[in-house]
Amino acid sequence: MNEIAARKEAASRTARLDAVFAALADPTRRAIIERLSRSEARVTEVAEPFRMSLNAVSKHIRVLELSGVVERHRQGRDHILSINTRSLDEVDGWIGRTRRYWEERLDAMEGLLRELKNDRKSGPKDRKHGSR
Repeated sequence: MNEIAARKEAASRTARLDAVFAALADPTRRAIIERLSRSEARVTEVAEPFRMSLNAVSKHIRVLELSGVVERHRQGRDHILSINTRSLDEVDGWIGRTRRYWEERLDAMEGLLRELKNDRKSGPKDRKHGSR
């Protein structure tokens, strides 16, 4: 993959992650995802527990579809919703990479602090550049 293609792919991945995180930021949309995690469902079934109009729930579903978290297919007149696990796998991968990055850095800082603490316990040492 050349550099331009790699940059486009990175930008596309970033845009997808942004869309998923924005979709997950709303508690109604998280509740919809929670419902769909049990099984696929018709739009009307998903909307049933919410104290809002079907139109309002449909707008939330549309945000989830645009982010790639939810997919829709038709069975006759019914619109069936399901979770697209690929988009959530991508988020999970990003979270894992970010977690490893910070764990490595925090472990390194912990080691450095431990060294500094041990140096203080062992007393002053000859310093080449003077004392403070």
